[in-house]
Amino acid sequence: MVNFFSRKKNRRITPDGEPLEDVGNGRGGGGGGFSSPLKIAIPAIIAVILIFVILSSSVKIVDGGFRGVLVKFGAIDTSVSLSEGIHFVLPFRDQIVQFEVRTQKIVEDTNAASKDLQNVATQVALNYHVDPNEVPNLYKQVGFDYSNRLIVPAIQESVKQITAQYNAEELVSKREAVKDAVLQTIKARLAPYHILVDTISITDFRFSDQFVTAVESKVVAQQRALQAQNDLQRIQIEAQQAQAKAIGEQKANVAQAQGTSQANILKAQGESQAINIIDKQLRNSTIYLDWLKAQKWNGQLPLVTGSTSGGGSSSGAIPFINIPLGETNNSSRTSGTNNYTG
Repeated sequence: MVNFFSRKKNRRITPDGEPLEDVGNGRGGGGGGFSSPLKIAIPAIIAVILIFVILSSSVKIVDGGFRGVLVKFGAIDTSVSLSEGIHFVLPFRDQIVQFEVRTQKIVEDTNAASKDLQNVATQVALNYHVDPNEVPNLYKQVGFDYSNRLIVPAIQESVKQITAQYNAEELVSKREAVKDAVLQTIKARLAPYHILVDTISITDFRFSDQFVTAVESKVVAQQRALQAQNDLQRIQIEAQQAQAKAIGEQKANVAQAQGTSQANILKAQGESQAINIIDKQLRNSTIYLDWLKAQKWNGQLPLVTGSTSGGGSSSGAIPFINIPLGETNNSSRTSGTNNYTG
């Protein structure tokens, strides 16, 4: 009876007075056994989810090649630069912003005027990286867009400043010095912001068409002048060689003439001495004349020497050689022959 009245008491009705079914009681009283575990499981699941969210929020990972910037309720902590790896932070308060510290490259085109007021278009390639220990300061001062805010203006201004110190021709002939000067200027401009410059490359110098034409004409003129100078030197050398050859030939001729003259003098002296000797010998004896006659003799002997008179008798005839004509004839026969001339 009590049960009946309590059930009646708990019965719900609609605004129109119609009764509503009791869903829990309609299951035969077994529904009360399921409600108690659900009441325990649901809060437990919620607690696990909250714990997972809290733990995941407190564990942060900084990737390789990056440094972490610790932000506390929006304020940047400049006292620490988080290295690569896992870091624990307070959830919902701390946040880590990753900042790349690997070497990066930027290519920039600049237009400048040289010392001789020639327009020069220059392309510069710059390799740089951020100082890992100063990442929080750079992030606080400039942010992620430091390349456009700092590096590009530094390149533009440095290239224009250095280009104005050289003539257009010197920019090409002194390319290495120009590159070093630009590098040092960019380093000085970026150092206060903790951006370190690794290398710089000037990949291209472009001049106006008029200047290129003028340079080509100048080079051609220099080449022609150099060729003319070489030709002049060649002609001078050839003239010097011809002169040296002529001098050598002249000296050789003089030496030959002197030698011939000396030989003639020696020969004349020898002949003079020989004549003196011959004259002296002739004065002393006629043997030399006989020797000369013997040298000039042709092998035929005249019977007599001298001349004959008209009657056939000999007048002053001197026998050259006495030749016996026979034992019975004691008279000498002579026959006239042509006189021998030595």
